[in-house]
Amino acid sequence: MTKYDLPKGMRYSTLVEREEFYNEEFKLESVEGWLENVMESPVFAVIIGRHTRIYPEKYREDASTTILIDEYRDLSDVKQQILEFLPESVYYDRNIYDEEGKVLGQEIAFDLDPENLTCPIHGSLEEKMKRGQGLSFCELELKRVRDETLRLYEELKTMFLQVRIVYSGRGFHIHILDRDAFGWSYDDKKKLALDFKAKGFLIDEWVTSGGMRLIRLPYSLHGMVSRIVTPLGIGELEDFDPIRDKRCIPNFLKPEVF
Repeated sequence: MTKYDLPKGMRYSTLVEREEFYNEEFKLESVEGWLENVMESPVFAVIIGRHTRIYPEKYREDASTTILIDEYRDLSDVKQQILEFLPESVYYDRNIYDEEGKVLGQEIAFDLDPENLTCPIHGSLEEKMKRGQGLSFCELELKRVRDETLRLYEELKTMFLQVRIVYSGRGFHIHILDRDAFGWSYDDKKKLALDFKAKGFLIDEWVTSGGMRLIRLPYSLHGMVSRIVTPLGIGELEDFDPIRDKRCIPNFLKPEVF
């Protein structure tokens, strides 16, 4: 049973379903293709069951902890570690480090989530939090945050050359892959975030400024909504419907949706 109200067709993934996805559908070649444009040998991270409270019993004490995967041979080894934890979420670290662990730079990203919009039906985020539904969202909010992402993308394309959109499972992420942008200071990124918030964009300032360095890994499973984190071209965004789009629906859920 889910704690949060979600659009029809979205629900928590079970441990069995998480295992099925990472065994059979998790595309390492696609992950590798994404990461080669970002960085080599990133740090990965998992959260086992912070929001869903679904976790292997042996990891009960660590269910809400962010667990880093920073020692691995290759992506196949990362996959095996993910299968050990069966997490609700998988991330990678946007920081670039030198051999001694010093931060050399960071990928800039924007995070847009549907619950941050004020819904004419369900109210503001503050109102939803008072009802214990801070992470809830509806289909209307999902469509509105998609439109907000499209608007933000058009603004960012006037500033950067390599701008990528990813459906994150609930909302959307926009990644800036221009190499010189990796060297921006915290103050530069903070100003960038505040400038866009001043224009009315409902972005997560903490993510853009770099205070939160983790970002959801493309092609992983968002276990809270049972959707695959899916990169999208700008031409695909306007009509993208994550409730029904087969690209982001894992095989274990398709019989329920179609």
